[in-house]
Amino acid sequence: MSAYSSPVTSAVRPPLAVLGSAVEVPLVGGEKVSYAALDYAASAPALQRVWDDVAAYAPYYGSVHRGAGYLSQLSTDLYEQSRRTVEEFLDLREGDQLVFTRATTDSLNLLAAVVPAGTRVFAFETEHHASLLPWRRQGLAVSFLPAPRSHAEAVAALDAALAAQPAEHRLFCVTGASNVTGELWPVAELTEVAHRHGARVVLDAAQLAPHHRVSVRELGVDWVAFSGHKLYAPFGAGVLAGRADWLEAAEPYLAGGGASRTVARQEDGSVAVEWHQGPARHEAGSPNVIGAYAIASACRALTEAGFDALQEREEQLLERLKTGLAEIPEVTVLNLFGGEAPQVGVLSFVVRDWNSSHFSAALSAEYGIGVRDGLFCAHPLVRTLLAGDAAAPASSCGAPDASLPGERSLNAIRVSFGVGTPEEHLERFLGAVRELVSDGARWTYRNEGGRCVADTRR
Repeated sequence: MSAYSSPVTSAVRPPLAVLGSAVEVPLVGGEKVSYAALDYAASAPALQRVWDDVAAYAPYYGSVHRGAGYLSQLSTDLYEQSRRTVEEFLDLREGDQLVFTRATTDSLNLLAAVVPAGTRVFAFETEHHASLLPWRRQGLAVSFLPAPRSHAEAVAALDAALAAQPAEHRLFCVTGASNVTGELWPVAELTEVAHRHGARVVLDAAQLAPHHRVSVRELGVDWVAFSGHKLYAPFGAGVLAGRADWLEAAEPYLAGGGASRTVARQEDGSVAVEWHQGPARHEAGSPNVIGAYAIASACRALTEAGFDALQEREEQLLERLKTGLAEIPEVTVLNLFGGEAPQVGVLSFVVRDWNSSHFSAALSAEYGIGVRDGLFCAHPLVRTLLAGDAAAPASSCGAPDASLPGERSLNAIRVSFGVGTPEEHLERFLGAVRELVSDGARWTYRNEGGRCVADTRR
């Protein structure tokens, strides 16, 4: 069995408790229904366990580091214990370092700021913008590789690119699971190839960590980055963890208090600074102790629930979703590696003769289902999957008076779920897709700011 597979049984386990599971939302016709949150890939709801832990700590909130008072000392201990909890969750190696950041985007920008000048960075064009764009700073060379159509093609393409473009320092950035298709990438195999060529690897685990156990030691990557708000801990924190040498050698990502060990004014009027070593070097300012504690709480909750059990449940729900969509001829599911490739609970599709913004608006207004439409901050990938709509706007439903259902779809619809998703939400989604395809929308829609919205001007 692969590292990304687990046995499937017929009984589906109940979801984990998350905030918002009892929220009702109004439909355009006036009635209310329970909200079906199917946009986990953007931000997952907080686990109830995380919320409870944060609420229990909140009265004891205090400044982190250097405070002499009891609450400051307690908060400092909580913050550093949270770091150790996340280090264990990621199975870091001895000597690895973990820095708390704001999110995956912040983590990868931090790494881009500390890589040595002259480094050549490699990434497939299929990456999220957080993995594509930070490397475009002065002093770095970037090689974007075309979208592969299989794991083997991805491995071969990286091997060839690294062989053809030597450099003193090279870094390969790869996603663990696509935020568009949910497909898993062959991280261990790609890492082996990169290391054989002397290149380092950073893993964007934003979509992987909420669904699968991530072991830095086993995968062999040099760094891993992920966000708390996708890991059921939406309190504005993220993580960059891995090798310490480039982090220790570079100027701090942010200059300020906490990052500096000593600051002294020189006779010429300049300021001499000695920076901290260790995580503090890149954690200037007052740390987000609640965000760090929330991530640690989520790590504990997912570990205790058991990733094998969580994966088994997710695979059952994913199979139901894929089977249901396959029964609707007008629906085309998007993928790079083929319909049988392993994936997490993220899936994107288009519907024949429907604009994606219109379809998503109807799911929300008429069924109380929240999905996402657009290019998902992965424009090159989605345009490749949509056969090259290079000029496609991020979200458009045409002119206000256009016939929306007949417009050509220039973007896609994404449905994503996780440990808190009940079966009923996916069944309601599938039923809604079938009804919209066969009967059309029951309401009229108009363009508002480039998005389709229900027209309530009656």
